[in-house]
Amino acid sequence: MVAPRGGAANGNSPAPVKARFARNKLAVAGLIVVILFLGFCFIGPLLYATDQTHTDLTQVNLPPSAAHWLGTDAVGHDQLGRLMYGGQVSLLVGLAAGVLATVIGTLWGAVAGYAGGWVDAVMMRVVDAGIAIPALFILLVVSAITSPGTLGLIVVLGLVSWLVPSRLVRAETLTLKNRDYVLTLRATGGTHGRAVRRHILPNAVSTIVVAATFQVADAILLIAYVSYLGLGVQPPKTDWGGMLSAGLTAAYSGRWWLIVPPGLAIILVVCAFNAIGDGLRDAFDVRGRA
Repeated sequence: MVAPRGGAANGNSPAPVKARFARNKLAVAGLIVVILFLGFCFIGPLLYATDQTHTDLTQVNLPPSAAHWLGTDAVGHDQLGRLMYGGQVSLLVGLAAGVLATVIGTLWGAVAGYAGGWVDAVMMRVVDAGIAIPALFILLVVSAITSPGTLGLIVVLGLVSWLVPSRLVRAETLTLKNRDYVLTLRATGGTHGRAVRRHILPNAVSTIVVAATFQVADAILLIAYVSYLGLGVQPPKTDWGGMLSAGLTAAYSGRWWLIVPPGLAIILVVCAFNAIGDGLRDAFDVRGRA
């Protein structure tokens, strides 16, 4: 008996999944938005070079013009360059934290679901206790105590965001571990680790990928919340949430260019990742079309 791998158990071979995803116009639009923002934030500074470290008090709060396409902020930084610079932090932290949270949650959920019994009970009570404490509260406390940098925010976000993926992977593992190919492996002397690595995780890839997409969106929102409250990355670094916080009072004076661009960037990127997640979920869910 040949055991399925890499999602074959659910009929999720790569080509049909790509075709189903491509038919979802909203998901494709979300993917295009994410790609455009990645290019804007990481390639844009090479084409539109600005100084985001030193202040220039002679260029304070200027409106959009040919010299500064999105105006300048309260210390003379070019706002368009700032948007690119801040987007690098927001996207890097969001992507890295989302991947870290998914990896931790996947390993935890797979072990809990496969082991079962008291091991599963203890591990999932830890998850339940963690979910009962708001992630934003934990992040605010840690940020207020340590003032973490970019790497610190990635680690903290990953450590407070892995709980939901772990529950999703555990539920999938509970189903997969009773499949014939897993039982056959165990009957022929295969180890538990081999069963998890070779069959459980590859066939749970759809759940893992979808969970990772939503985790990235959640991480971008969390870093925006924390930075908006002044507890994110420290100057001269910034992110989109920090730009919103810095421009809040200026908005009452009519300087919309300090608020609208970073706010729109956060909304568009988060909605794009959510659309991608919905598209991937529909693309992998062959049972819903059976």
